[in-house]
Amino acid sequence: MRKTRSGGWKSLGGILLCITGSEAMFADLGHFSQLSIKIAFTFMVYPALILAYMGQAAYISQHHECVNPIGYFLSVPETVRWPVIGVAIVASVVASQAMITGTFSIINQCLALGYFPRVKVVHTSDKIHGRVYIPEINWILMTLCLAVTFGLRDVKHMGNASGLAVITVMLVTTIFMSLVIILCWHKSFLLALCFLIFFGLIESLYFSASLVKFIDGAWVPLVLSFILMTIMYAWHYGTLVKYESDLQNKVSLRWLVNLGPSLGLVRVPGIGLIYTELVTGIPPILSHFVTNFSALHQILVLVCIKSVPVPYVPAKERYLIGRVGPKEFGLYRCIIRYGYRDARKDNEDFEDRLIRNLGDFICSEQRNCYSISESSEEEMAVMGTPILSGNATIDIDRSCDSVKSLDSATVSNIMSPTIQDVTEPIFPCQAWWRQVQSVLLSSPVSDPVLIKELQKLLEAKENGTTYILGHSNVKARKGSSFIKKIVLDIAYNFLRKNCRGSSVALCVPHAALIEVGMVYSV
Repeated sequence: MRKTRSGGWKSLGGILLCITGSEAMFADLGHFSQLSIKIAFTFMVYPALILAYMGQAAYISQHHECVNPIGYFLSVPETVRWPVIGVAIVASVVASQAMITGTFSIINQCLALGYFPRVKVVHTSDKIHGRVYIPEINWILMTLCLAVTFGLRDVKHMGNASGLAVITVMLVTTIFMSLVIILCWHKSFLLALCFLIFFGLIESLYFSASLVKFIDGAWVPLVLSFILMTIMYAWHYGTLVKYESDLQNKVSLRWLVNLGPSLGLVRVPGIGLIYTELVTGIPPILSHFVTNFSALHQILVLVCIKSVPVPYVPAKERYLIGRVGPKEFGLYRCIIRYGYRDARKDNEDFEDRLIRNLGDFICSEQRNCYSISESSEEEMAVMGTPILSGNATIDIDRSCDSVKSLDSATVSNIMSPTIQDVTEPIFPCQAWWRQVQSVLLSSPVSDPVLIKELQKLLEAKENGTTYILGHSNVKARKGSSFIKKIVLDIAYNFLRKNCRGSSVALCVPHAALIEVGMVYSV
């Protein structure tokens, strides 16, 4: 640097390309374990890279006149040159495939956390949850690759774009790693600061050298990043204000109780699943439905599907079920929690699983000798596993809309077993009901009211299930800022109309779907 000064500093952008590329291995974390990638990199990839760079350096030191950009292939003997070129092409295909699969995994996690519009996610493996395929993203990547190739038409410009993208990722990773040292590893602030200064200064030097080549192709990753960030921000902001509007306009339980057991409507046989984002209170869609329709299903379930910021949610903690209002109302709430890496398969028998868990919840009320509806609406039970010594109850705080677990009291051993004690994880409803009858009728503490309620649940299932979703339209209210109108009225509504609908994302059959129009002025 002392001799070359600015020329040597600018050359760091090209030197950066010599230390990049091998990080594509780590994009395969969804397909291979961390240990296998570490072993492959340490004993195969790293030695191969060192030998290749040493060979190139030796060849250039003996042939100073070689300034060809494909000098590496000139250093290969002619007898094996074409096989080496073939291996290089195959290696580039493998590396690009690793980056594509890594993109699928990142988009899938952003989708689960609500930071990306709904797209189709296909799980290609029954055993490994990280193997996903997203058709829309695959086509977008192909289009972008062709556009960048035909647009730049220069390998040097493509290298500048790649170098800036890679060094930006390294710099951002270093910044977040310093936060991990403090928040996750609970190390001292001084250690995190030393880590940030040491690696940050080195990467900042390479970043500044790459940024100088902004006009020569380095602008491409920044423009693409800005477009992607705008899409993610518009979708997340629109989703957030819609949720906040539902939260502010939710109906109180007293309003529901004042309507009476029939809710002021004709209760028809069947089960109605009302999808909502709220975990407490009565969602506005139900009040809108009651106001505009003259009939309602015999059993109503407020279904709330939540993606929690953890990789996986155990099956035994997935279903949270509670009762809303008195028993004669026939109104329940079911919160289904998924991690951002949990597989949601289309062929999962969701209705049967939900009915079995509702039956377990009804049995748990009898078993624990209390009615959840008598305490409060916030009391919910964790369903999904055999309940041998009591089930956990969930207390949902209204102010923060969060969920926390509480330990239940010890249950007496003389109580009858629940449905899950005698059934497998998946049973058809008819077999499920036969198991219920055989257990409850043989129990010395069987309750006719309990049997009648379970039979009512099964009869409602046999009469059919209807899915009720809100067809929302979000608009910025009058007097809002110009940016807010652009984000909500144009960007968010465009993404909502051109991406997968709620019914498709939730795998709702169209023959049993009812959409309730909702207009949000925020």
